[in-house]
Amino acid sequence: MRIGLIGTGRIGSFHAAALSRHPEAGSLLLADADPARAARLADRLGATAAPSVEQVFTWGVDAVVVTCATDAHAEMVVRAVRAGLPVFCEKPVAPDLDRTLAVLREVTAAGGLLQVGFMRRFDAGYRTARELVRSGALGRLHTVRTTTADPAPPSAAYLATSGGLYRDCLVHDFDMIRWVTGHEVAEVYAAGSDAGPAQFRETGDVDTAAAVLTLDDGTLATCTGSRINGAGYDVRMELAGELDQVSAGLDDRTPIASTEPHGPPSASKPWTGFLERFGPAYEAELAAFVHLVRGEGANPCDGREALAALRVAEACERSRRERRRVRLEELPDLPVL
Repeated sequence: MRIGLIGTGRIGSFHAAALSRHPEAGSLLLADADPARAARLADRLGATAAPSVEQVFTWGVDAVVVTCATDAHAEMVVRAVRAGLPVFCEKPVAPDLDRTLAVLREVTAAGGLLQVGFMRRFDAGYRTARELVRSGALGRLHTVRTTTADPAPPSAAYLATSGGLYRDCLVHDFDMIRWVTGHEVAEVYAAGSDAGPAQFRETGDVDTAAAVLTLDDGTLATCTGSRINGAGYDVRMELAGELDQVSAGLDDRTPIASTEPHGPPSASKPWTGFLERFGPAYEAELAAFVHLVRGEGANPCDGREALAALRVAEACERSRRERRRVRLEELPDLPVL
């Protein structure tokens, strides 16, 4: 199998390295808007570098992995499915809801295969949490609490094209709420603060956010996020039921300490970022894509699944902006096909 990977920045380099180690992935063709960057990575991995992105679609590959700049995702996905190529795309598929809907219509019209990168679906802790919820071990689930906190803010240039805190970061929490509980979000109420560095106000974004979600069975979920969490990278999900409660993401590297006299101390080596924390999950999702291309497994996160999480993020952004409760039925969805 020959895989073309488009975009050799931080996440692209990580994915390329994972694919180069996979025994069934075969050869890699790397492309980037900066051909020299692709060439350097190809030299390190023993892969082939293309002189431009165009060659990914003309030199003959069996599948495409899209890890380029966010604003180019939509174009690359559409080109791949029109060429009859299975495609893995890092989230988001497109910068906003309307463009995401347009891309997914193209995928459907072409009969294409699209897997979207929501790596937490492959994390051991989240998978165990899902099994416990679905098995009934927690009893009736009444409360879900999630948090995603980065240790330091991204650059102003990144913020300008990120889509905002809800779409860029908390969309992972929204995906996990749906995936773990098996229920849809019915309505949201969200708020945000831009009291931190000026770059957030300048780009119309917030550095801290909170949302209350009501699921279709009445379960309540609270989601908080921050771009500035000096203690370290903190991603957790707590699930409380009538019989028991559990937490995913709570271990000896979680950057939080107890103030109780006999509570656990601060982590000696807190998580520094998403690639370190979710490295094994990223590898597992690429392995799942290889198996999907080979016809050996079901799609673990197709376009509709990604769209569902994005719709929650869009509802939260609308709620924050308009200072009101937003029902998910207010947002457009793909028609039943």
